[in-house]
Amino acid sequence: MAELQARWHQSTAEVPAAAWDGLLQPDHLPFYRWRWLRELEASGSIVPRQGWKPCHLGLWRGDELVALAPLYLKGHSYGEFVFDQSFAQLAGQLGLRYYPKLVGMSPVSPVQGYRFLIAAGEDGVELTALMLELIDGFCQRNGILSCNFLYVDPTWRALAEAAGCATWINQQSQWSNPGHADFSDYLASFNANQRRNIKRERKAVAAAGLSVTPLEGEGIAPELVGRMHDFYAQHCARWGPWGSKYLSEAFFEALAHDRELRSHLVLFSAHHGDPADPVAMSLCVRGGDHLWGRYWGSEVEIDCLHFEVCYYAPIEWAIANGIRHFDPGAGGSHKRRRGFVAQPRSSLHRWSDPRFAAILRDWLPGANAAMAREIEAINAELPFTAAYDPPHAPVLRSEPAT
Repeated sequence: MAELQARWHQSTAEVPAAAWDGLLQPDHLPFYRWRWLRELEASGSIVPRQGWKPCHLGLWRGDELVALAPLYLKGHSYGEFVFDQSFAQLAGQLGLRYYPKLVGMSPVSPVQGYRFLIAAGEDGVELTALMLELIDGFCQRNGILSCNFLYVDPTWRALAEAAGCATWINQQSQWSNPGHADFSDYLASFNANQRRNIKRERKAVAAAGLSVTPLEGEGIAPELVGRMHDFYAQHCARWGPWGSKYLSEAFFEALAHDRELRSHLVLFSAHHGDPADPVAMSLCVRGGDHLWGRYWGSEVEIDCLHFEVCYYAPIEWAIANGIRHFDPGAGGSHKRRRGFVAQPRSSLHRWSDPRFAAILRDWLPGANAAMAREIEAINAELPFTAAYDPPHAPVLRSEPAT
């Protein structure tokens, strides 16, 4: 392998867009494209004063970017949705400083798919191991206790485990289409009681005089994206200090006016007459055969409106548009009664302190086995017909890394 130079980039802007995106496959998640991550920084949403300091590791061969690890130094655990506060508590008991920590993910987007970005034709095993060595050295030089890769791509997980990463299994809900031709097919997968419940919930929205219209890509007026920000901000404000408002108005302005970003958007507008005059709306992101639900908000209190705008209308649109998987976002046990199946999600971890690492590596196998049982129990209670076997991924069982 020709000589490589490692560079730590303190901004996405330090890496040319063409070089960054050149490491991605055409159907790669939009959340890891240069433009998405750059606008998070440029808009003031993901910046050091918000507890996110970009710290991307690039491997260069001259002027050619060969591999890249999107990374952030974090001063807190918010916006990750993998809850490691117990790790922070353990660190305190051992007299260790847990923050800042190094995190690999697309900020505030709990979407499966993180991996090191490696150019085609390069040795992924060798470069993964090399980059992890460089990350270990960075952490040791700077007194950083932990490095954490969240929502990892299952195909990359084995490479990182082989290089010493420890795996922690959590779970998230996902809807997958086994071949439904329309929404009626989706309804038919439920038992009779839940079919009645879904029909009742949709009728409650219709009885309020509301229709829900999907708006896609270039068909979305820029001002409507601005309206989506208002709904998002209003919804977060309802939760007070727990509202988790991470994205600035400037980021939504970028979504509205950048053609590349807007091409991935699908808005679901709930309205009385004109879709451009919504009383509630949800924002989803599309990429390949996946749809991700991200944000919603409403200026009215109408029974079941959230279910319609955030679940039923997107599922109906997904079926009609050949979308195979719909991830509605983190949290919410109510998702499971509406066709979302519990799925395992892996995060990978490395720790620089031997005592801390030994305790957690000893704890992880039992924790992962308990999560496997929880996922199986959740899915055993889903309200489907006895004959329907919903698509789901196998529960990943992890042994401690050696």
